[in-house]
Amino acid sequence: MGRLVVVSNRVVAPDPGSAAQAGGLAVALKAALRGREGLWFGWSGARVDAFTGEVHRQRYDALEVATIDLAEADFEPYYNSYANGALWPVFHARIDLATYDPDAYDGYRKVNRQFAETLAAILAPDDLVWVHDYHLIPLAQELRRLGARNRIGFFLHIPFPPAQLFCTLPRHRDLAEALFSYDLVGMQTPDCVAEFEDYVLREAGGRRDGQRLRAFGLATRAAAYPIGLDTEDFVALSRSAPAVKAYDRMAARGVFRQLIVGADRMDYSKGLEERLRGFERFLRAHPEMIREVLYLQIAPSTRGEVAAYQELRNRVLALAGRINATWSDIDHAPMQCVNRNYSRAELAGIYRAARVGLVTPLRDGMNLVAKEYVAAQDPRDPGVLILSRFAGAAQQMSDALIVNPYARDEVADALWRAIGMSADERLRRWEGLMTGVARDDVGAWCDTFLAALEMARQSSAETDKPERTFLPSLRRSWRAATSGPSQPR
Repeated sequence: MGRLVVVSNRVVAPDPGSAAQAGGLAVALKAALRGREGLWFGWSGARVDAFTGEVHRQRYDALEVATIDLAEADFEPYYNSYANGALWPVFHARIDLATYDPDAYDGYRKVNRQFAETLAAILAPDDLVWVHDYHLIPLAQELRRLGARNRIGFFLHIPFPPAQLFCTLPRHRDLAEALFSYDLVGMQTPDCVAEFEDYVLREAGGRRDGQRLRAFGLATRAAAYPIGLDTEDFVALSRSAPAVKAYDRMAARGVFRQLIVGADRMDYSKGLEERLRGFERFLRAHPEMIREVLYLQIAPSTRGEVAAYQELRNRVLALAGRINATWSDIDHAPMQCVNRNYSRAELAGIYRAARVGLVTPLRDGMNLVAKEYVAAQDPRDPGVLILSRFAGAAQQMSDALIVNPYARDEVADALWRAIGMSADERLRRWEGLMTGVARDDVGAWCDTFLAALEMARQSSAETDKPERTFLPSLRRSWRAATSGPSQPR
């Protein structure tokens, strides 16, 4: 069996000190690749005057990391204008914020061709290729044009939009057709798969054929593979020295108060404004709690070049300031909004200190913060998770308090219920949540997806007759990779 080749927009080197502030996708991919013979390919994060195709290689035990630099002139249309200016808002049901620039689409395809041309030169025929997220939807199509016959899978980490929203993209058929160059398309939830299938059947004239979808003269399989945590690792991280230090800092602040915590990128999909208004409604309804609670919202800025994110940051900080101006006294304030990054270990300690984890995105593919909050809890005295019904995680985490983030009264009532919840109920709910987080971890996600990709076949002319695969050796290699002591990701 060949290597596992993982492709993502960004690559984070897998040495222990490099990913203190890495995002959820990077952390998950590092966990999936740890201990495997494989290649992680993507953008280095550097921008240069002109694209050269030069590959920068580094080796970490069995894993090779290969990166390329992007040309400054290509970065804007590819990343800011199309991936984050069109795809991200449409896929998160914010078509009012989407920009539809045909030049940006051409730039997006151009960078995907550059990825494909560079990757094709270093692929072996038996490599298993796993492409990640919305930046690289056309990558398999470009690889096929170059003659690649490898099994290639795709995983979409963000939600797939309803068909009518997807159709607002001027080149939506091109994007959908590109997905059919993959042997397997994975999404976070059955709802996302249903939205994709609805588009294929109603808009693309496709049909379902057993386990396959057929359209554009091609066939693919689409299924849900909910992503999980490297749970054992995060539990250990929550007991590390940096986590304990962060826990002690929060405990010192909250001796006489209940700590509520939210931790999100400054992104309009996370529902930060709605969340703050829900907290404000809670204070208005329960003024006796003003001195008893502290709401800490950690919201580091991202995508600062995009105007929508700059405007969101200004609105969130202004709203937080208004809440404190209204409800503070000279010796206390009911909330803090912190616009900076913390390491994952520090976040684990903060989560452990919090009586309530407030995770209320307006739309989210999964949301690993919800799972991290659960994994960080003290099993003897766990906190309560409040979770948006519009996060993919809600379909797995029914023991959370599930709310509509648009309904301020629901958020306020859930805060009141969580803060007053008995120890027995908190423990019962946490045990149910933790069982799922431990079972459906990143290992299960990786194992299940790759097993399905091993079974998949690209040719639309082939039957559904089972074929010989490398599934047993795949599972053995995964178990071997995760059987040792966990290490910080």
